[in-house]
Amino acid sequence: MFWHDAIKPDGRRLTLYARAPFDGPIAAPSPFAEPLGASPHLRWHPLRGEWVTYAAYRQGRTYMPPPENNPLAPTTDPQHPTEVPPGPWDVAVFDNRFPSLGGAPAQPPTLIVPTAAAIGHCEVVVYSQNVQTSLGHLPLSHLELLLQVWADRTERLARRGDIAYVLPFENRGSEVGVTLHHPHGQVYAYPVVPPVPARMQAEALAHFDKTGTGLLQQHIVEEERSGARMLYQGLHTVAFVPVCARYPYEAWVATREPVASFGALSVPQRADLARALKTVLLKYDGLWQRPMPYLMAWFQAPTDGRPHPESHLHAEFYPPYRSSDRLKVLAGTELAAGFYAMDALPEAKARELQQVAVAIE
Repeated sequence: MFWHDAIKPDGRRLTLYARAPFDGPIAAPSPFAEPLGASPHLRWHPLRGEWVTYAAYRQGRTYMPPPENNPLAPTTDPQHPTEVPPGPWDVAVFDNRFPSLGGAPAQPPTLIVPTAAAIGHCEVVVYSQNVQTSLGHLPLSHLELLLQVWADRTERLARRGDIAYVLPFENRGSEVGVTLHHPHGQVYAYPVVPPVPARMQAEALAHFDKTGTGLLQQHIVEEERSGARMLYQGLHTVAFVPVCARYPYEAWVATREPVASFGALSVPQRADLARALKTVLLKYDGLWQRPMPYLMAWFQAPTDGRPHPESHLHAEFYPPYRSSDRLKVLAGTELAAGFYAMDALPEAKARELQQVAVAIE
């Protein structure tokens, strides 16, 4: 993997990644000449015991431009700068112009609940210069590079010292709130371990302390023993519809053996993980012969510098579809209680995905 670091005119950072060396320096464009100059802040939720971040300026962020005016598409026109430059790069990462965490330093407001500066960082990850492609249609070597990019972003952010957790994710499709249509994801770096991965981490640690084995590792053994919901079985990785799926067509992608984070992947594991990831994505798009909307989230160990043998790197996919023409949306019991109600069995949805043939070269 090769990379090139640059600074945009408004002060934001840009890193270009490629599978071949760069010939020389590349300018970092930006649609904005001046820094945003705004800051989010945190407010404590006393009943849930968790922080909520507030960034009202995000209401003015870029929203669904037409393809010919896509601010992330490469251009050679200096009169219409975009977020990414032309050049020999495969993946681009730049600071989010409208971050939910980070931004300009500022004093948080004084309120009736505790407040704090929203320390953290938000990045946009452009998967490809081809604005017409998608994550699942990238070559395997490109996906392997992306896994290395996520490792590099995690390691760079961890070195700051004020980041507790790094979460790469992707929202795909307007059905799940996408505001820009091009192949991209995001990386959020949090000052604390967020509630969902914190709970997962606690469960994994309790299981490891009791048994000396990984919780997800054991679950993968049981899923393979059943076989009813498997989507991919490779030498180093697997993909399956979990028996406890909370969404129709939910899928998990993971290494067989526990790997704490992207940076700990071996070369064979990374190659097989790219194949498992591509298999799931192609099955999604092949199910109804149309792009499947989803939320993809990657869970890894906290960035506290301590060993985490209980952690197990994996992705979880949450497609919103209940059927080909009805959306699965969160209802009152799910939003208010966090108690998910499924009207479809994981085994039935796994069978549908299993029947989708995919060809990966």
